Amino acid sequence: MSNTPKDQKPFGACEPNAAQRAVIAAVHGSGLKRGAFRPWLSRIVNFLGPGPIDAQYQGASFRLHHLASGTERGALFNPDYNLPELDFLREHTPRGGTFVDVGGNVGTYAVPLAKHVGDEGRVIAIEPHPVSSARLAFNARASNLGNLSLVVAAAGDIDGELMIETDGDNLGASHITASGGIKVPAKKLLSILVVNQITSVDALKIDVEGYEDRVLAPFFRDAPRSLWPKAVAIEHLERNEWQNDCIEDMTSRGYAIAGKTRSNTLLVLR
Repeated sequence: MSNTPKDQKPFGACEPNAAQRAVIAAVHGSGLKRGAFRPWLSRIVNFLGPGPIDAQYQGASFRLHHLASGTERGALFNPDYNLPELDFLREHTPRGGTFVDVGGNVGTYAVPLAKHVGDEGRVIAIEPHPVSSARLAFNARASNLGNLSLVVAAAGDIDGELMIETDGDNLGASHITASGGIKVPAKKLLSILVVNQITSVDALKIDVEGYEDRVLAPFFRDAPRSLWPKAVAIEHLERNEWQNDCIEDMTSRGYAIAGKTRSNTLLVLR
């Protein structure tokens, strides 16, 4: 019998059992896939078989640690999770194009977009949390991706170090903090793109829990216009934490708001 922990085994080792499959399938076809129901559904599925679940999400392979991650619960129970944002980003990122994911979490944007752009395209996924970045790397390998570059660092307004912490048990809510938590490398977005030899960006998604302005303000100040992403999805739920309104800054620089979802503002460069 192998002593390898279940969540470190190759993809497929955590396939759902028959009872879990029945619950997940029933949820996919019902209103229960909405966010309010997912925590207790996660507890039911975990009772039927503890541990992560190997599943397909948006055409890619994921090991979903759903019990303590809102993002991974969403991907497991709702096949349309973040679909408007994903469709917007895919629409503006051609095959062979370049996508940048700032705050990559476990890869629910970066991995499907890497599938979308194909072998000739590039995806840069930036995620500082050691657990989330390891899960993102696993999901990229499980999806047989060779075009995704993972940057294990916090995007910010400095090249140095920052502290991050997680509220409660939701790993996806990790955020920059002034003290405590985990010390991680920090890099300016422009520095990351230069090191990775990125010369143009088709689309960018940013979700860094209220630190979006500290990432984007120095980038748009210092980067050549040729590096400005042609389309941006920016989470606005923590807008009250911004020191400067980066959406207003972007519209002043020539971006137009193309749409909004509950969580994100979608912009295109005119």
